[in-house]
Amino acid sequence: MSDRLKVLPQHLLPKQMLTELAGRFASKPLGGLTSAVIRWFVGRYGVNMSEAANPDITAYPTFNEFFTRALREDARPLADAPLICPVDGAISQFGAIAGDQVFQAKGHSYSTTALVGGDAELAKQFYNGSFATLYLSPRDYHRIHMPATGRLTRMIHVPGELFSVNPTTARGVPGLFARNERVVCVFEGEAGPFVLVLVGATIVGSMATVWHGVVNPPRVKDVREWRYDGQDIRLAQGAEMGRFLLGSTVVMLFPQPGVSFNPAWLPGGAIRMGEAMGHTGA
Repeated sequence: MSDRLKVLPQHLLPKQMLTELAGRFASKPLGGLTSAVIRWFVGRYGVNMSEAANPDITAYPTFNEFFTRALREDARPLADAPLICPVDGAISQFGAIAGDQVFQAKGHSYSTTALVGGDAELAKQFYNGSFATLYLSPRDYHRIHMPATGRLTRMIHVPGELFSVNPTTARGVPGLFARNERVVCVFEGEAGPFVLVLVGATIVGSMATVWHGVVNPPRVKDVREWRYDGQDIRLAQGAEMGRFLLGSTVVMLFPQPGVSFNPAWLPGGAIRMGEAMGHTGA
């Protein structure tokens, strides 16, 4: 069966309604029911609770608080590298941006302009630059950290679809990461601008950043933007910058001359927050 046929049911499902219902459940303290769901989830997906700052399943009053749990301080040491991996998960794709085209999967690419919500001037900064697309599965740690020190300049919330973002869907839905709802975070770093795009998905109740809090809901029809030109919001390398309330994908964009990626990285390979990602420059 082709990947397009496999994802056909997603076109028919009421994805937004399912996502809203899941978000409401995940945010409610339901006592023993919450603990039972968390215990089932840990067993079903093989979540390693020994890494959590609080490994006691019954200590989490809501599913969201479990899902965005903090890790022990020593669980993710930071590599001595110019760029570090911002999340736990798997590498979907990475490499050079071909003009303004970001490779998604065999037969599929999308434009940087579409990804950032239609801002051609912002997208132009990443022409022939580099990208990395990182997938967070349900079992993963779901806080997002800074790959490098940066000063926040803009945040853009782009409404969109809520397809799943697993590898099969990436192969079966053209332009997936530029179609789904997303939060575009723009930073200025020592080597120039860089972007972290938090991509929503089915059952992703919300996305949040440390400077704003929950960005969605509300789910609105129009693009929303926040500018931080008059504020000095700086986040150090390795600092938390956001989180998913249920899992998804992060897409990063870097300008020319691009990124020399960690030679150990391979599409489909497992990654951990804090490991060396690479360095800017040819």
